[in-house]
Amino acid sequence: MDISILNEKYNINSEYLYLSNNELINLPAEICNLVCLMDLDLSNNKLNCLPVEIGNLINLKHLILSNNELINLPVEICNLVCLIELNLSNNKLNCLPVEIGNLINLEHLILSNNELINLPAEIGNLVCLIELDLSNNKLNCLPAEISNLKSFINLNHNKLCGLPKEILEIKNKLLIYIDSYDINNLNINNEILIFNNLYGKLNNLPINTKEIWINKTNIEMLNSAFALSFGPDSENIEFEIKLPFGCEIKYF
Repeated sequence: MDISILNEKYNINSEYLYLSNNELINLPAEICNLVCLMDLDLSNNKLNCLPVEIGNLINLKHLILSNNELINLPVEICNLVCLIELNLSNNKLNCLPVEIGNLINLEHLILSNNELINLPAEIGNLVCLIELDLSNNKLNCLPAEISNLKSFINLNHNKLCGLPKEILEIKNKLLIYIDSYDINNLNINNEILIFNNLYGKLNNLPINTKEIWINKTNIEMLNSAFALSFGPDSENIEFEIKLPFGCEIKYF
């Protein structure tokens, strides 16, 4: 990208900068001088690293870095304490800096389609989160501190073998979004469960489950091959839920 063009289009007082789909490999250092920026979209490029100077953009509220080739993040990105949205989906991240917990104003943290194996305990500091998308990673465990969150959590397609016992004791309703074929192997005891994709049989729901939310699209696809029962007769049923007493099915 010709940085002279950037200088012509944007000045030091610019609040919005959209540079998606430009095949950027490196982030021009000059961008980090635009300290008034509030929205920065760098999605759909080829960025494999970020300069430490990105921490200078202290007024950023929305930072979109989806669909790049980032392997790790500079610690300095955690200086952006005004961030409300941080989208890092579809990269190659294998870890997060522990300083991620400094981003206490974050409401949307999108980390889907990366290579995360675990999360720092400090993620539990992000108590303003409304949405935490961890789908399509390689997570095999979650920190106990995640129970501090009250957000919608998408855990689809990971390698979890259990959930922290602290989640079992949570007083506020924590929304966990996970594929049904994973849940049979998990120790889950939440009042609300949300399923996007339905496979096989779901027979071991905890007795305190109050609501199950199911994607309508899946129901339409399954049609008659869907049962809510304690013992369906048909051998052709593709998905079965055994409902705890008093549990309600809802759709989205």
